[in-house]
Amino acid sequence: MRWVIDHTSRELLAHQVARCVRQGVAAGDLVVGEQLPPAAELAEALAVDRNTVLAAYRQLRDEGLLEFRRGRGARVASAVPEPSPVLDAAQALVAEARRYGLGQSDLIRLIERLT
Repeated sequence: MRWVIDHTSRELLAHQVARCVRQGVAAGDLVVGEQLPPAAELAEALAVDRNTVLAAYRQLRDEGLLEFRRGRGARVASAVPEPSPVLDAAQALVAEARRYGLGQSDLIRLIERLT
């Protein structure tokens, strides 16, 4: 998994760490049950404070993406939810595409072009 943190960015470091985990799950680099690096270890590797990593992990736990298990660290949750803003946007996109007569293959082609 690739961890990309930009210390010059205006985005909070904790949000950047959380984004890396979300991208890892979405890309399949992190799978259900997989353990994330301990906060202290990841903090040292990313040159951020341990509390920054813990804040990111707590945010992801609150979103349902991670589970904390005593003595076993943070793991990807067994039921990874789709992020509701993304799901809402996808549903709106499908509805709009249908309104203009676009089919599934048209949408896939469009999304591939944008990503």
